[in-house]
Amino acid sequence: MRNKYFISIIIFSSLVLLIIFNSCSKVLDKTDLSSFSGDAVYNDSLLARSYVDYVYDQNSPGWPAGDWLKCTEEQGGETIYFDATVLTGSVADFGVSVQDQTSFWYKLRAINQFIQQMPNSTLSETYKKSLIGQILFFRAYRYFELVKLYGGVPILLTPQDAIGDAAKQADFIPRNKSSECFAQMAKDLDSAIAYLPGKWTNSTDWGRITSGAAAALKGRILLYWASPQFNPADIKQRYQDAYDANKQAIQILSANGFGLNSSFQNMWFTEVGNPEAVWSVGFNTETSDQLKKNESWDNGTRPKYLGTAGGSNQPTRQIADAFPMKDGKDINDPSGKYQYDTLRFYKNRDPRFDATIAYNGCTWPINGDNNYRLWTYYVNGTTVEPNATGTGFYCRKAIDPKLTAGTAQYAGTDWIELRYAEVVLNLAESACGINNLDEAYQNVELIRKRAGIEAGDGSYGLKSGMTRAEMFDAILHERQIEFAFEGKRYWDLRRWKLFEPRLNGTQRTALQINLDTSLIKPDVLAATRNDLNIDSVYKYYKFQTKSLDTRDSIAWQPKYYFFAIPQQALDNNTKLEQTKGWDNGTFDPLL
Repeated sequence: MRNKYFISIIIFSSLVLLIIFNSCSKVLDKTDLSSFSGDAVYNDSLLARSYVDYVYDQNSPGWPAGDWLKCTEEQGGETIYFDATVLTGSVADFGVSVQDQTSFWYKLRAINQFIQQMPNSTLSETYKKSLIGQILFFRAYRYFELVKLYGGVPILLTPQDAIGDAAKQADFIPRNKSSECFAQMAKDLDSAIAYLPGKWTNSTDWGRITSGAAAALKGRILLYWASPQFNPADIKQRYQDAYDANKQAIQILSANGFGLNSSFQNMWFTEVGNPEAVWSVGFNTETSDQLKKNESWDNGTRPKYLGTAGGSNQPTRQIADAFPMKDGKDINDPSGKYQYDTLRFYKNRDPRFDATIAYNGCTWPINGDNNYRLWTYYVNGTTVEPNATGTGFYCRKAIDPKLTAGTAQYAGTDWIELRYAEVVLNLAESACGINNLDEAYQNVELIRKRAGIEAGDGSYGLKSGMTRAEMFDAILHERQIEFAFEGKRYWDLRRWKLFEPRLNGTQRTALQINLDTSLIKPDVLAATRNDLNIDSVYKYYKFQTKSLDTRDSIAWQPKYYFFAIPQQALDNNTKLEQTKGWDNGTFDPLL
């Protein structure tokens, strides 16, 4: 989905906006699209497809950004969630403004309008179902994004009437149980699986939702429902349901040519036909205001001193230490083939370490220079490069080596929201949930094999004979490494309720590398460092650990696992209950 796709969005969104801002606001902030002519849209194949493209644009996720990235061990940054200062209205995703196109209810109405009207279209049944299937996928996704924050929310499957007092009273709808929301999401995705092709045959349709993507999203959603956040009683049937869904996803995807990309490092730069990209979101390199849809990750993440807006997403010492050794063993495991060297921390590590993290002295192909050496060490309290990283590391995942300071701002690398690797690990986790530990082992081993970890005895460094609890832990650790900086870690910590036991009372740290000037003069090293082996350079350094949480230690509160409904939404709809744990709330999100 490239320029043709974006043009259709521009044309269609302009038409939609004319209708939207002539409608009124009620209760759950609906937009009245009933005046949208069925003859004009639903009976015309191009306009109907343009409507679907508009829904894609409104609802597709993008490259990781925002506060959730600060709520992990991956990077530092002050956040109200770790400072224990979250208020009732701090998480406003529930939506209270119809004028806001990012509002859940604004987006949901457009989705429901299409689902309601399209079956009456005169277009062929096959074509109608292919469009409806894509829209049903996004309804499930939209609800999932809300439910994992709040628990159950009102289920609306038809567009609400936005006119008149009677309509207003009818729109006062209570929150559905979480179980009902998860059941509805699964139902929508079952229909999407039935309606959608396993693979689109036209290359211009690359990035459109397939039946495999719908099955994979169902697997993700049901695994979330089975996880401790929603399943503290460890109900095994939920894991069985998640297992069945992820097994189906693997079968559909594999039958249609999806699988692990051969390169963990370069998968981001393979777009059309990338087997790893179960669900990808298109971006482009256009510079014109009308057509451009550039991603900001590359320009914002690479070193700032290279002439970009960069310097964001800096890895902590914790995430650097999380990567195992090349034999798959933990850095603190004395039984491993490779022993961790605290001075030369980069040696003999899991290959994903070098593919994810850039560190002082490493060779980092960037700005079109395949031999560029990164230097971030300190001399007498000052970094040798201006505007250097504050953690000692940079993130190099998905940073295109061909782009320069002048072109990185127009990067068009597609975002892969759902990778085949995630489906494999979702299957491993759900298999573990039903005590099928052999299958859990097999799937984690697939991920480690692709990463380049040594096979060893055939288990790629995994401990043999793990218990169910140990395997759950191993899978979560694998996810932490495999999906570092992909926005997945916060949700894993949340669904497993691990903020308190893993992070509370701790502080994230940086690694400051200081030159020992008693061993070598700064100008001598500066003149020779690019010609020296990295091991030879590191003998001149001393390390210093610095805290990134300068105010307090992390203090996540248990009630944050289900956030409060904003007060304005409660005022608009008197049938809504507040979440338990917030302002005398009565709604139980575990039901």
